[in-house]
Amino acid sequence: MKVVLIGVGQAGGKLTQALAEFDHRMGFDAIRGALAVNSAKADLQSLSIDTCLVGQARVNGHGVGGDNELGAEVMQEDTGEVMGQLDGQITAEAEGIFVVAGLGGGTGSGGAPVLVRELARIYDIPVYALGVLPGRDEGAMYQANAGRSLKTLVREADSTLLVDNDAWHSSGDSVGDAFDAINRAIAQRVGLLLASGEAIEGVGESVVDSSEVINTFKEGDIAALGYASAAASEDSAENVTTTMSTARQALFTGTSLPDARTADAALLVVAGRPEAIPRKGVERARRMVEDETGSLQVRGGDFPLDSDRLAALVLLSGVERSDRMEEFMERAREANEQQPESDADPAAQFQNDELNDLF
Repeated sequence: MKVVLIGVGQAGGKLTQALAEFDHRMGFDAIRGALAVNSAKADLQSLSIDTCLVGQARVNGHGVGGDNELGAEVMQEDTGEVMGQLDGQITAEAEGIFVVAGLGGGTGSGGAPVLVRELARIYDIPVYALGVLPGRDEGAMYQANAGRSLKTLVREADSTLLVDNDAWHSSGDSVGDAFDAINRAIAQRVGLLLASGEAIEGVGESVVDSSEVINTFKEGDIAALGYASAAASEDSAENVTTTMSTARQALFTGTSLPDARTADAALLVVAGRPEAIPRKGVERARRMVEDETGSLQVRGGDFPLDSDRLAALVLLSGVERSDRMEEFMERAREANEQQPESDADPAAQFQNDELNDLF
């Protein structure tokens, strides 16, 4: 799936660079353009991808200090500059656009929904959001920002792929190590998903193509992505059990939203050498995903990849009604009530469907 990435805010820019580097290192060529947008000049200086500084007239390159209302305002004022930077990057080859952001910070949580809406207005291809939720211990402001941002993103984007910051790091990690580990995990998983259907070495028996990824995203507002891998045998018949176990691990313990398994649609991708991928194992794993998610729309197929391991990717679409999402939104509501600067009724803010009122 050929895409253009736009990272918004500090976390969004770093994650966009990690995704672009993984795609280049693997030779997938799925990412056809990458741009980082921020209101803080210092956060852009360490990036090697194209960058765009917004809000200079308002914050003079110093960032918005976690204020996502200000983040939305500076993005609204400077969308023309961002679109100018994208000119020539979003070509007829692109099959989708991903706006990437950490949803707890000011520029990312405020600016990403504004940018998604503007991109959807201009381009006739799907505009997705890749959003990172703050962990439970990241503070009330980050929780409240993420709740308000997510409410708006879900309405504006074709689909929103979520990653919980608590999903892929150990409790003993430092803050920096934790974020680096999360970025590596996201880059590997999302990078493999985007590369599905591209020209990769080997010919599989039932290769996943871009339309299956797009159609799976289409079935729900919020998506999650699971992943697991294991050593593969040279004999495909010996890999039936391996395929089943990696698919179960991807679904039960490896998803970007832990415990989010009820879905409207799903896509199972089994990656590895074509001769090592067992048809029987893939079909059994697909039926398992169907049973566990309760969805009758479970697509499945191969991703030919020169590796001595078998990997299972499970894309779940329509997980917005999961217990994990209800838990997060309740946490965000409680955090919103703790914010002293707003006189508005927090419950009303979460029910409001107008972008200007949310920000």
